[in-house]
Amino acid sequence: MKILLTGATGYIAQRLLPELLSADHYVYCCVRDKARFDLQKFDDPDIAVIEVDLLQESTLQNIPADIDIAYYLVHSMSTGTGDFEKMEAASAENFKRRMAQTSVKQVIYLTGIVNEQHLSKHLQSRQQVEEILKTGSYAFTALRAGIIVGSGSASFEIIRDLVEKLPVMVTPRWLHTKTQPIAIRDVVAYLKGVIGLPQALNTSFDISSGEVFTYKELLLKFASVRGLKRKIIVLPVLTPRLSSYWLYFVTSTSYQLAKNLVDSMKVEVIGKPNNLGELLHITPTPYEKAIELAFVKIENDQVLSSWKDALSSNILYKGLTAHLQVPKEGTYKDKRKMKVTDVQKTMDKIWRIGGANGWYYGRWLWITRGLMDKMVGGVGLRRGRRSPTQLYPGQALDFWRVLIASKEDKRLLLYAEMKLPGEAWLEFFINENNELEQTATFRPLGLSGRLYWLAVLPFHGFIFRGMLKALCE
Repeated sequence: MKILLTGATGYIAQRLLPELLSADHYVYCCVRDKARFDLQKFDDPDIAVIEVDLLQESTLQNIPADIDIAYYLVHSMSTGTGDFEKMEAASAENFKRRMAQTSVKQVIYLTGIVNEQHLSKHLQSRQQVEEILKTGSYAFTALRAGIIVGSGSASFEIIRDLVEKLPVMVTPRWLHTKTQPIAIRDVVAYLKGVIGLPQALNTSFDISSGEVFTYKELLLKFASVRGLKRKIIVLPVLTPRLSSYWLYFVTSTSYQLAKNLVDSMKVEVIGKPNNLGELLHITPTPYEKAIELAFVKIENDQVLSSWKDALSSNILYKGLTAHLQVPKEGTYKDKRKMKVTDVQKTMDKIWRIGGANGWYYGRWLWITRGLMDKMVGGVGLRRGRRSPTQLYPGQALDFWRVLIASKEDKRLLLYAEMKLPGEAWLEFFINENNELEQTATFRPLGLSGRLYWLAVLPFHGFIFRGMLKALCE
């Protein structure tokens, strides 16, 4: 079959794509920016990448007319740009209109479980999208999930941050809210299994492990699996705003995502029973088993996707391509060169930079800069990196975003997602003379940008000189 996969650079789609290819489907990967999609990861002729922005209706003409199945796996929960409810509704309407011009037989939508009258803005938006999509001229299938547990998922990483960092937690009252988790492998199995399934056409299903836990129980069971003793004190006085800040400062989430998550976590999410698992012969994965499987992936460096790689900041909303060309005019530069004694070792060091491995010099200065960024609403250093050894365009790397990662060209180009009065790039390039060229470029925004550069210049001289030496040794 010919399948359209929207949100192809997202967490869920990156897990589903290999499964679709292994089933001999031809997949059109629908992305807003081709520069973010790394085709090198998929050695398969049955894949094509098309650029589509669902908010720009004219770009939907890039979608082929002769498709059989379409997955709608996009949402704007973590965006800091505009009103995500209106954005999601507009995207769904544009998508539905384009699908009416194609031969698509079935549209499959992954959404959230909704079973309370007073829904969060996020769940209201997802329900609205479902209502829009189900009125199309195709068969429609909605799969509704709660907490998704898997290596790299937002829920998993936030729970991991809380449990591993805080021996004692003073928490908001929403930790008593009940929810149902589901393993990412089960989500993928359901998404794949409902293709063409007669019983799934024009129907919605709640999917979960079948277990019901409070958020407090999720944290304590995670701690138990990891062999950690944790104490949780629930206070009724923590407001939604304070709860959002609590999540923001303790975990690697952005404030916008923390705010939407807290809003959703106040709502009880328990699915309605159905027989879809029996129809597809899916045995639900228990929550604690899902945690164990996630850590197997992490320990073997096999994390296929991460929620942190989503382009959720205003800085990169227009995509990576607009920033690939490092400007030369109107910029400040810190450029240094040093002879490389062992090219391969230096390349390996460059490809391992950031995350748990750090930036090779001035560790506490980097940590301080990350904390300063967090204090003004930036991403800080807590995003880390998905893999300790591999880098791909579009990946988050601490408070940077990978723009170019080419071992063939011996070049790594990063773009700053920290809060800055301007724009910043950091580039590593080994030239034909086996010299490492390390270049920091800053394009200031007004007087504040120029003053910022002058203020950090002494620290740059210290940090960048030491980092270059460490990379070349």
